[in-house]
Amino acid sequence: MYDRTALRTVAAAKGDECYVDLADRLKVAPVTAWRLWNGKTAPSARVAAAVEVAYGLSASALLKPSQQAAA
Repeated sequence: MYDRTALRTVAAAKGDECYVDLADRLKVAPVTAWRLWNGKTAPSARVAAAVEVAYGLSASALLKPSQQAAA
């Protein structure tokens, strides 16, 4: 399950204060950045790779095991 908290934390540390900043840094459409910023969708493999390059946050750090998977 995607957890937007980690992404927003590293983005803020780099000075990115809103989804538009995220879109600019990751070179994605603003609507994609908005969805990521607000936790509406998980990043694709390409976007997860861009997050790792831009922020140093691995794909595994963006995802938490779901409660169902843990059971």
